[in-house]
Amino acid sequence: MNDLCFRLAEHYDAPLLVRLRDGAARWMQEQGIDQWKPGEMGEDHFRARMAEGEVWLAERNGGRVVGGWELWWTDEPAWGVRPPDAGYVHRLMVDRATAPRGAGRAMLAEAERRIAATGRGWARLDCVAGNARLRDWYVTAGYTVVGEQPRKQGGKGSPYPVTLLEKKL
Repeated sequence: MNDLCFRLAEHYDAPLLVRLRDGAARWMQEQGIDQWKPGEMGEDHFRARMAEGEVWLAERNGGRVVGGWELWWTDEPAWGVRPPDAGYVHRLMVDRATAPRGAGRAMLAEAERRIAATGRGWARLDCVAGNARLRDWYVTAGYTVVGEQPRKQGGKGSPYPVTLLEKKL
């Protein structure tokens, strides 16, 4: 993954982030994964995340965006009130048409480096409880399942169950 570089998203990247997420959502649907839906998140979502936390992009070959993720410093809907000992990775997404093999792992590793650079010792994330394939992918990346939040409120629609995973950095 030496050809990937990472940068913070800027406000003008919001339309690109929407396209990236919608593409990932379409891929999930094609795979029979009931998690993300195209059109669920617009530019306002990503601009708000940029204002409240960090949104990162992965680029290759002179700036072609092939993936992205959100990095939060709290996540009360899934994890409750916690001490400031972790960073929370959300919406890890790759462009299946352009991302090189291993891009998802490279982006996750970069998120972990960013978290560790702040002095926090844990990377945490969640995934929809019924998505065993994604849960297993995170486990093979060194994450441990530590519980379930049966009624996470994601801001849209009704509460849903998520599996909580963490990794000591």
